[in-house]
Amino acid sequence: MNNETWQNGRKSRNKGGKLVPALCNIAGTLILVAVIVFCLPVTLAKLCGYEVYNVVSGSMEPDIPVGSVIFVEPVEAGTVDEGDVIAFRSEGSVIAHRVVRNRVVEGEFVTKGDANQEEDMNPVNYRELVGKVGRCYPVMGHLLFLYTSGVGKAYMLCFAACGAMLNILAGRLRENRQ
Repeated sequence: MNNETWQNGRKSRNKGGKLVPALCNIAGTLILVAVIVFCLPVTLAKLCGYEVYNVVSGSMEPDIPVGSVIFVEPVEAGTVDEGDVIAFRSEGSVIAHRVVRNRVVEGEFVTKGDANQEEDMNPVNYRELVGKVGRCYPVMGHLLFLYTSGVGKAYMLCFAACGAMLNILAGRLRENRQ
């Protein structure tokens, strides 16, 4: 009996049977790491004080393409310079446009989308300022939309649960082998 021994009247392998628990453990760990990697950028950005938004219009293309995610840092309105890209609230949405003029005396910005021919019709009041766009990551906005929606959160939770269950399964398989 090469690699086999008798235990409790059953035949079991001494050296074989390590592959399945190892594969379950590796798959479970990779799944958990993937969930963390997907959630980490948004979580860290919020912990560092940034607001995170998904870009859904092409008004700032080519610098900020549709499907990008922008990280907006809060700033004082008086520190915003011409040429900065700001995010502001308008009719229930958050818009990111470039500052053409900062009218400090009036307390407003004149803005324009890079892809637009003309300046925005209405100036942006300082009260509507969310902050200055600090970073932009193309394509990441599509992913952000997927995993921050209600269904996306449920999928991420199920995905993480599957990773944890694979790790538990690997432990149980190892226990049964002994």
